[in-house]
Amino acid sequence: MTVNMTKGQAISLQKSDGGTLTAVRMGLGWQAAPRRGLFGSRTREIDLDASAVLFADKQPVDVVFFRHLVSDDGSVKHTGDNLVGGAGSGGDDEAILVDLQRVPVHIDQIVFTVNSFTGQTFQEVQNAFCRIVDETNGQELARYTLDGGGQYTAQIMAKVSRSGNGWQMTAIGNPANGRTFQDLMPAILPHL
Repeated sequence: MTVNMTKGQAISLQKSDGGTLTAVRMGLGWQAAPRRGLFGSRTREIDLDASAVLFADKQPVDVVFFRHLVSDDGSVKHTGDNLVGGAGSGGDDEAILVDLQRVPVHIDQIVFTVNSFTGQTFQEVQNAFCRIVDETNGQELARYTLDGGGQYTAQIMAKVSRSGNGWQMTAIGNPANGRTFQDLMPAILPHL
């Protein structure tokens, strides 16, 4: 059963049978919004990039993104860069896999961001979402839909953080500006 999340909402990441999740996928999907022109509507390719920044005591210690596909410890993996977005199928255009059992104990938060590497704003994007999937069985656990477009080029999407013996996900949905995860660090820090 999927939980449709709202901005600021947090959910525990547990299996539907109450067991602990061992591996999750943060999926990102989007489409280019049609633009009206003199000769009808057309779409332009949009290159959004998903990143995962790993934090220990509010300090960034590693990052996974299209130029560094695997965290130094091997617990977080990016599946590869998608330069154009989806064709409307609703699937993940980019994904980041997190082996929760392998995340080192000093890592207490992983923040997921999305940015427009080519600088297009979210006004030019439609049907954008991020979701958490139980990677062991493919069950979607939570989905956060990006609404409203806007004159910004990035979004602090969500974070997973340690909670007792498990993990929880918080939908952040905070707009920001920046073409890379480095540009977004000032916008990330207030959410830690």
